[in-house]
Amino acid sequence: MLTRHVTRVLVTHQIHFLKEADWIVVLNDGKIEMQGTPGDLSKSDNDFAQLLEQDVSDEEDEEEKETDDQTMISSSRRSSTKSVSASRNTLSGKEAADGEKGKDNHKEQAHQMEATSKGVVKGSISWNYIKAGGSIVLPFVVVVLYALTQMFASFTDWWVSFFTEQEEMRTYYSSNNISVEITSPFNENFDQVKNITKMVEVFNSTLNMTLTEAEEETVGYLVSTDFLIAVHGTIVVLIFLIGILRSIGFFTMAVRASQKMHDGMFSSLIRAPMRFFDTNPSGRILNRFSKDMGAVDELLPKAILDAGQIILNMIGAIIVTTTVQPIFLILVCVLGVIFWFIRKVYLKTSKNLKRLDGITRSPVFTHLAASLNGLSTIRAYGAQTGLIKEFDAHQDIHTASYYMYISTSTAFGLSLDIVCLVFLCCVTFYFLIADDGAMGGQVGLAITQTMSITGLLQWGIRQSAEVANQLMAVERVLEYRDLEQEKQPMKLAPITKDWPTAGKIEFRQVVYRYYEGAEAVLKGLNFVIYPKEKIGIVGRTGAGKSSLIGAIFRLAKVEGDILIDGVNSATISLENLRSHVSIIPQDPVLFSGTIRRNLDPFEEYPDSALWQALEAVELKDIASGSLGLQGMVATGGGNFSVGQRQLVCLARAILRNNKILVLDEATANVDPHTDSLIQKTIRERFADCTVLTIAHRLHTIMDSDRILVMNFGLVEEFDIAHTLLQKPNGLLRDMVMTTGPQESERLIEMAKEKYESMAKIMEQFSFKELYMLSDKETSRIYLETVLFVQRTIVRAISGTCCIATVFGFTVTLLSNDLRQIVGVNLVLPVFSSF
Repeated sequence: MLTRHVTRVLVTHQIHFLKEADWIVVLNDGKIEMQGTPGDLSKSDNDFAQLLEQDVSDEEDEEEKETDDQTMISSSRRSSTKSVSASRNTLSGKEAADGEKGKDNHKEQAHQMEATSKGVVKGSISWNYIKAGGSIVLPFVVVVLYALTQMFASFTDWWVSFFTEQEEMRTYYSSNNISVEITSPFNENFDQVKNITKMVEVFNSTLNMTLTEAEEETVGYLVSTDFLIAVHGTIVVLIFLIGILRSIGFFTMAVRASQKMHDGMFSSLIRAPMRFFDTNPSGRILNRFSKDMGAVDELLPKAILDAGQIILNMIGAIIVTTTVQPIFLILVCVLGVIFWFIRKVYLKTSKNLKRLDGITRSPVFTHLAASLNGLSTIRAYGAQTGLIKEFDAHQDIHTASYYMYISTSTAFGLSLDIVCLVFLCCVTFYFLIADDGAMGGQVGLAITQTMSITGLLQWGIRQSAEVANQLMAVERVLEYRDLEQEKQPMKLAPITKDWPTAGKIEFRQVVYRYYEGAEAVLKGLNFVIYPKEKIGIVGRTGAGKSSLIGAIFRLAKVEGDILIDGVNSATISLENLRSHVSIIPQDPVLFSGTIRRNLDPFEEYPDSALWQALEAVELKDIASGSLGLQGMVATGGGNFSVGQRQLVCLARAILRNNKILVLDEATANVDPHTDSLIQKTIRERFADCTVLTIAHRLHTIMDSDRILVMNFGLVEEFDIAHTLLQKPNGLLRDMVMTTGPQESERLIEMAKEKYESMAKIMEQFSFKELYMLSDKETSRIYLETVLFVQRTIVRAISGTCCIATVFGFTVTLLSNDLRQIVGVNLVLPVFSSF
């Protein structure tokens, strides 16, 4: 009524909704296949028209008996509603309380903030990074190579200074015609010189050289120029070779550390409990694998390399400088203390800002990922503006924190520059004022080394701070590497490779919680599912249907026992348990890669088996392109429709050929054709398997062997569908009636046909072919099924024999037809006498 003056467009694959439409447009492969009114389309000759005609004819029949049926159904629904309300008053109160509590819990989970540490980086973080690079030998060798490189580099600086002094002396002797006596190929002896003061030209500069009285007794040595050049060249070559070895070693260590940390984080993540994924959005996880791992891959090794080189260069420069003027060592120590104090003040702020930068980046990734996944919906509702504002708000918060981090880094660098400038001025004025007779080479060496020391000290402090900041990324990666893991059994039960061989599932006092201390979502379940049974699982939202499947796969804490073919699932490793039970989820999952990798990621099956599985789900034509099984699948299966992705998952299950198959509302989002194809394939391919189906559409489970009705974590009803529908206050009957008159009648008819087909098979069977078997499996038959079969047998034999239940003895019906229809190998507690 509210939208009667509004044009309404409904996009659906639910055929029964179309009878209310004024105009129908049928699309196929992106093209309009047909269009018209429901009546016009029902008269055309195609599959869609046949489906539509069936709905239209049902509608006409419904109109003819509308008055009688509506009266009967309304009365039935009113009485059912009153009975249900009367019998569940306390339950409704509990539902409301549980609903509020669940709402609060959900809110608490949704708003759980990302954890962050405080204060300085722990030493264990650095140690973990070093250990990730390999054994302790490799880091030690790299440090030694760094030290050797710096030792030779510092020696080169000293050798150049020595070279300069030798050439000064050589030029002085040559200009004054002083004779020298060469005593070795490496040096020349020269005569003693007293009180000689002369201006000489040395390398185009004027040098006032005075040999004082203290030098009168000194014998000078001049080293040959060729030897000086040879030594310098040799040292340069050694620096080059050692530098290459050092780089290779450091590169190997950094790559190993990065790869090991990534693999460790990924391995820990895929073994994390489901609660972790419930409380952490995908953007937060992507942030760790993108930005944080990017820092570990690139920024941290570069910072460590720079910091290591600078520290060694600084040590070498200090040693060389103090050989000329030892007093400089005191000044350098004072400078180092000042720098360290500034660094300490800076790191207190920068580390927390770096952590804040990582935390505020996660909402940006989360919002972006969610927007990309729902892009079509956003455009359909015209919500671009609102989402852009939300994204800008997240980005503004992140930009603000990152800007603060950059600002503090700039202020830190400016402080270091000012201190370095003051120190360099002090050193320069010292040489201008002091007259200590230092030679030009020594003065030049001292000033250049002082400039080098200040520059290195400044940059070294910066890079050491950068290392500390980038270790924040290692800290965040290690947090995910050390996540709480799913608990594995302490003692494993021996199982065969083809386990389970029958597919029997038994719940014994099973209580299921999503995490320690949480309220139980399954509350003391007790029931048995027998081999080859087809079980439909229904219930209202929050009844515990999906939790039941989670308990089978042990996705969270399970109390009690779940036996699969007599083996407690708590004594089976999670890998074995989950790989031997197949599941087809509501949202099919495909991975980026080839079709083969999606069907058989571990390459356990030949190509012929894969083609057979694809043919069974009618996907062989799609995969038979030029690349075949090597055809690519886009991320998330984007190049396949929802139905095709679901069929690929079904093909996976066919390949695995497990004895237990779980369908978690697998047909909820597919078209009727794909739905019928999935149902047909399951009936044919999994006839000898135990199948559990969580129903979104009731008609998909009404022909199941039994229906399990869940309500607030308890088994409300569990029996044949037809039997449950006879209960006036039954929950299944209530759910069927709420689907509407036409749909409820169809569902009731489906359950009745299933019931009668079972009875018909029993009546046609010759009971003279019954065989007595001594067995102790009597108690495994559900009581309602036993009574139903017994009643059918009594009707069939019309009193020609007596039937008595004898516990401890069973009779097996040897009928393949019966097994296919009923879905189980019925073992009846019946003693027959003719």
